[in-house]
Amino acid sequence: MRPHYRTLNRRQVHRSATRHLQQYVPLRDYKRKVSAPTLWAVLMIAAAGVTSIHAACGWLDRLASEETIRKALYASIPEFAELQRQLNRALAGRLPRALRRRPQRLAIDLTLIPYHGEHFRDPKEVYRSLAKDGTSHFHAYATAYVVLKGQRFTVALAAVAKGEPLKDTLQGLLKQARSVGIRPRLLLLDRGFYSVDVIRYLQAARYPFLMPAVIRGRKVDDPRGPSGTRVFAALKRSGWFKYTVHSGTRRTATVTICVSCRNYRGQWGRHGRQALVYACWGVDGRSCPWVRETYRARFGIESSYRQMNQARGRTSTRRPELRLFYVGMALVLRNEWVWLHFEVLSTPRRGGRLIRPERLRLRVLLRWLIEVIEEAFGTIEETQTERQLCSDLVA
Repeated sequence: MRPHYRTLNRRQVHRSATRHLQQYVPLRDYKRKVSAPTLWAVLMIAAAGVTSIHAACGWLDRLASEETIRKALYASIPEFAELQRQLNRALAGRLPRALRRRPQRLAIDLTLIPYHGEHFRDPKEVYRSLAKDGTSHFHAYATAYVVLKGQRFTVALAAVAKGEPLKDTLQGLLKQARSVGIRPRLLLLDRGFYSVDVIRYLQAARYPFLMPAVIRGRKVDDPRGPSGTRVFAALKRSGWFKYTVHSGTRRTATVTICVSCRNYRGQWGRHGRQALVYACWGVDGRSCPWVRETYRARFGIESSYRQMNQARGRTSTRRPELRLFYVGMALVLRNEWVWLHFEVLSTPRRGGRLIRPERLRLRVLLRWLIEVIEEAFGTIEETQTERQLCSDLVA
């Protein structure tokens, strides 16, 4: 018998995404012409079109004024802490049950969104870091990801305040992951978490971890020879070592250093040997190639951030709530896309489902959202002018 094929259309995708967002991040009706579905339509146009509320209001027809839309949005968004809790519940609402059956590898990273303005209420709203995109000021967000059959699900989101210890940020993310049933088997951390406080916390909590070591110390060409972690970066052979990390407060932590050496083989136009230096704990008995390949799996986070930026609305507001809302909404839409592939678009087969990413790309899903909203509201197809149209335009 020929198999019965079903289809997934753009209206079903739009309805699923809107209902899911409204369920966990409820928006209120503001006026007769500014209902919750209308607000979500404007926000989805801003997110899927990578644009602003101003541009979305100038795009859609049959809308209230831009100022009314903005007031309705500010009236609906809760205070910062509650909004973060709602967004985390929305992320957890699209996690498959398979993730909760056994411990998972959890990848944790810090993303910095450049900011060129002043703080809104508290100076701690603006994070300081190394200059990027012409500024050293950012809005910072930490995220936790888990991978299931090649699909990356966002498990937790947390805004990072200026001066907030990364140990506290990490502790909050792990607490959120545990609250939704995600048990970490191995933590893959960004090099920004390489610090004595983070290492001591993870060792005390018995969490195995793996992260790149920050290279510090005297360089190889120094007459006194290399020092610190530069000793490991200068090695030509792979190996395992013990190392004590120091902090400015005289606190120390002992970690295992894994040096995995490989040849560049012309990659990035380079030749010779490359030494990859990792700080780890709780991975005894593993080989250096295993460490390198395991951490490579974390690099998928970078593509997740690129995809998040494909669905993140733009704004010049100083309100941290709206900025967090845009980041969280982008991650929820991405989780919705990954969930559709896992639960709806995958092919059932013996030994586990087959993920079919070609059936619905993220850019296609975002375009579907735009098309459904444009059909519902219409688009503005003319603009005003004080000049008389010339014959070429009239004809």
